[in-house]
Amino acid sequence: MAEKIPHQFDHFLSEAGSVLGPKGLTSNYEDMEPWLTDWRGRYSGSALAMASPASTAQVAALVRICTRHGVAIVPQGGNSGMSGGATPDEGGKSIILSLRRMNAIRALNEEERSVTCDAGVILQTLHEAAETKRLRFPLTLGGKGSATIGGLISTNAGGTQVLRHGTMRAQVAGLEAVLPDGQIFNSLTPLKKDNRGFDLKQLLIGSEGTLGIVTGATLRLLPEIGGRAVMWAGLSSILDARKLLLHFQDQANEQLEGFEVIPQHSLQAVLNHQPEQKAPLAEMHPWNALIELAAPKDKPDALPDLAETILGSALELGLIEDATIAASETQAEQMWHLRDSISSAERAIGPAMQHDISVPVDKMADFVAAALPAVQERFAETKAVAFGHLGDGNVHFHVIAPPNAVPGQWEKAEGKKISSFVHDLVTEWGGSISAEHGIGQMKLAELERLGDPVSISLMQTIKNALDPQCLFNPGKLVPLARSGTNP
Repeated sequence: MAEKIPHQFDHFLSEAGSVLGPKGLTSNYEDMEPWLTDWRGRYSGSALAMASPASTAQVAALVRICTRHGVAIVPQGGNSGMSGGATPDEGGKSIILSLRRMNAIRALNEEERSVTCDAGVILQTLHEAAETKRLRFPLTLGGKGSATIGGLISTNAGGTQVLRHGTMRAQVAGLEAVLPDGQIFNSLTPLKKDNRGFDLKQLLIGSEGTLGIVTGATLRLLPEIGGRAVMWAGLSSILDARKLLLHFQDQANEQLEGFEVIPQHSLQAVLNHQPEQKAPLAEMHPWNALIELAAPKDKPDALPDLAETILGSALELGLIEDATIAASETQAEQMWHLRDSISSAERAIGPAMQHDISVPVDKMADFVAAALPAVQERFAETKAVAFGHLGDGNVHFHVIAPPNAVPGQWEKAEGKKISSFVHDLVTEWGGSISAEHGIGQMKLAELERLGDPVSISLMQTIKNALDPQCLFNPGKLVPLARSGTNP
């Protein structure tokens, strides 16, 4: 049951309601309940209300009202984040700011290959809009049907095409955001050269709503591809996967669009969870690589031969044990579906500690080979698995609980010890405890424990300067700044 709203907030809700209208503000618990818990079910909170503005001007007006009344704001996109960054705390004195009503594609410039859109546009919708103009947006991920552009920018999302095209940061050509004082920062016009000081949009990208609320963006688009070849290869080790990656980079050059590694355990988990799916190869292998090549529009016919040549030479070199090339788009999508279903399949197994980590690209295979047995030896009856974007030095390192673990209890006790151990290993290897999912509230203490003190101090200084009342997504990303202005 929701607690009754304290009377001191009546005036705030009245002001906010007058700006947003009946469709733009609700304090009804049943309406808010789905958005008070993160999608993993790990974090839950309470809120005064959920605001759903319809324009940037309404966002700015709401921020000014929140500033006057000292009400904190928790921005939320598709609520598909992995680190609890869009979930309010249990205090019930903040509001959720949902940007899902702001879902317009403002302009699509075919000549400049760019699109300007609201923050609430769903990633899949953006893909479809670009396709109508024979263009594409070069970032995708498993949650493309729910993730919003604003959320992807605020967390600097990655996905499966970072190897060739970079993270969300590389896709943003212009940005619009509302700052903590209610001013609108407008830098939507894409300029290839602009030396008028700091690149302020880059400061906001990846800031998880702690410095500004992204309301719109101009994003770069690319020409549609002429064709693609999707392959599945079985390997004996993660070290061979690294060698295979280098082989493809040498032979395919810029046509290498994606390279994902999937261990046998993860593939089997998906097949158990979705019995209608089939393994791409006749036999199971300790490791698998999902590889995609993309051909330019003027050379689509050369791709099948190139894929066969590279796989053939890899087989001769002993890098792979078996392989297959998707014979149709349907088969290609089925292969990617197996990769995208790993997280949901593992969640069905039971409790697990998920880690989104990176180390230098050239060290990742060695790290995985060393870290998996180290974790399992240290924590009896656990199963450690790693999968994901080997080509950009980022894997999802999951540690699955013993069969008798009690959900909720295991994560808070043994699970925290496991995460600290994994993060210590990553730090020793010169890596990051957050590669693409953000810090949110889940990794805040670990960032303070393991992060560079100078970097953390700079983040705190910037946070205090832009948001002195600490009203923008408090308790996320930035360890509490030692300032008298913060609560």
